[in-house]
Amino acid sequence: MSAFEENPGRSTINRSLLRGADILRAFRPGSDLLGNGEIAERTGLSASTVSRLTQSMVAAGLLQQDRARRAYRLAPLVLSLGHAMRSGSQVLAVAAPLMRALAEREHINVGLACPDRDEMVYLESIRYNRRLALRSVVSGQRVPMELTSLGQAYLATVPMERYQLLEPIFKRRNGRHWKEIKLAIEASELCMKEKGYCWASWQPEVLALSTALQSAEGVCIINVSVSTPGKIEPWIETLAPQLLALKADIDLALAKWP
Repeated sequence: MSAFEENPGRSTINRSLLRGADILRAFRPGSDLLGNGEIAERTGLSASTVSRLTQSMVAAGLLQQDRARRAYRLAPLVLSLGHAMRSGSQVLAVAAPLMRALAEREHINVGLACPDRDEMVYLESIRYNRRLALRSVVSGQRVPMELTSLGQAYLATVPMERYQLLEPIFKRRNGRHWKEIKLAIEASELCMKEKGYCWASWQPEVLALSTALQSAEGVCIINVSVSTPGKIEPWIETLAPQLLALKADIDLALAKWP
């Protein structure tokens, strides 16, 4: 059972809904076709529970069954829900033009992401860096919360109770590296308090700075990043004012939103 599901007050119907969402989360790029056994392994759910829920999700139009391979894939309904979410997002409608203007003017990458359990999900990613990066980022892509500036900026804004719920997941996922990562999270929290942003370089030659944005849709995180083989300190000094100015512009635009 997921730590996020552990709540004795919830009814069986609510647990089924939460478990169905866990099954949807099991599908990732490169894992587009999953059998019941693979889904059970990824979600921690029993085989009987997975079998019951996947059949219900096929009937609901959330999954498609490949009978020849005895596996499932996401159904078109999931894509239409993602499109509806993006189209209906006030913060994305306000932020995207401002993000694009900054990316084009400064030739940097600009992103907007929101939390989903122990990961961050990009709502928008505008790639405009001078150097070609080895990784591309697109809307809907998930990244680790504990390793990225996006996630560390989010963790700096949440109550301690939320962090305590997430910490065992981070620790289990990172093993012997967890102590070092925890120190980085604590450093980012301090940086957020003192400067209003934090930074991380979890991918080789990629520097990212992030800050938190409060909206009617909850806490969102905006980031700016560059691919650079050089020293990161000059880039931090350059990017930080641009990131904070973008946040101020988005805050102002959201305040004027009808």
